[in-house]
Amino acid sequence: MSNLGTTSDEILACARRLIMNGGYNGFSYADIAEVVGIRKASIHHHFPSKVDLARVLVARYIEDARAGFAALEQKVQDPLALLQAYTSYWAKCIEDASRPFCVCAMLASELPVLPPEVAAEVREFFRLISKWLTSVMQRGGEEGSIVLFSSPEVEAEAFMASVHGAMLSARAYGDGETFAAILAPTLSRLSHNTAH
Repeated sequence: MSNLGTTSDEILACARRLIMNGGYNGFSYADIAEVVGIRKASIHHHFPSKVDLARVLVARYIEDARAGFAALEQKVQDPLALLQAYTSYWAKCIEDASRPFCVCAMLASELPVLPPEVAAEVREFFRLISKWLTSVMQRGGEEGSIVLFSSPEVEAEAFMASVHGAMLSARAYGDGETFAAILAPTLSRLSHNTAH
């Protein structure tokens, strides 16, 4: 994807915040125009439709996730430490409110009413996370740093569900510490060398 200009970046950032607060159907271009301080026609120039805007937003989110995983893998080799770093990333985002909730998780909760093009992008995001977590679980199981009680694929899905569920709980309680507290037993279970 080519680099988007400053106005496009502002529109995308605003759309992300609005989706986080009210979901896909909870905002309009008029809301963005008011926040960003531009005319609706300018938004349509950058993103002809709301579907286009949401697709670009999720595609950018997917690119960010890919880049984040690559950077994380450069710094951390141990699979269990990778999982801990992943949860620490989200804990910090929740704590400093920079990304208090995954925008794709928010959109996934609306999947039945999302336009098909946006729903396809959201599913792609979850496939990416699942694939990465599966590879981490697989390596950890082979190296012995992670104890797998199910297949790497099932463990990856369970871990992803725990992370997103912990985000939801932290959001519901308005308490960032809830996130880490919920995930601690999951990480502990994966790290214990218990006999099968």
